[in-house]
Amino acid sequence: MDLSPPATRKLLHVRTVECRGYVREDSLWDIEGSLKDVKTYPFENRWRGLVLAGDPVHEMTIRLTVDDRLNIKAAEAFTRNSPYEVCPSAAWAFRQLEGLRIKGGWMNEVKERYGRAKGCTHLLELLYPVATTAFQTVFAYREQLLREQGFTEAEAMKRKGPPVNSCYAFAEDGPVMQRLRAETAEAAE
Repeated sequence: MDLSPPATRKLLHVRTVECRGYVREDSLWDIEGSLKDVKTYPFENRWRGLVLAGDPVHEMTIRLTVDDRLNIKAAEAFTRNSPYEVCPSAAWAFRQLEGLRIKGGWMNEVKERYGRAKGCTHLLELLYPVATTAFQTVFAYREQLLREQGFTEAEAMKRKGPPVNSCYAFAEDGPVMQRLRAETAEAAE
């Protein structure tokens, strides 16, 4: 079901987030994300002067290089456009994420190292979809490789470990997990 019809309105702001996942020749993975904010009207900015409609207010890119377990081997960020002259300087501290592992609760660790006045709010926000992209890239591809080797979905899931209780579909007592458990038990017989 779609959203209900909206009231009469005028578009003022557009945020675009794009994330991409790559497998590298050295068996590591690059996960990149970009964020762009634009206004539909021109406005004056103390640092940049007149920002025209459609010109990016924020425009940032990040790259995390991770291993098969989502340990961050390298982290870099770049701010192309921002509302303040000082904003691009926050990108250097992004390297402090190296050594962390993307897993449940990892954003608490990220905020300790890069949160609040230690980093850029927009780069921090971008890490949420980048982390999801890392899971979708690494674990889905590894599962696909197992399936190409003849493993069933349940067998592949068992080998990589299902993300139990990570979302509604993978609720421990939900129909997807029940089916996967039944298929795993059936395959074991």
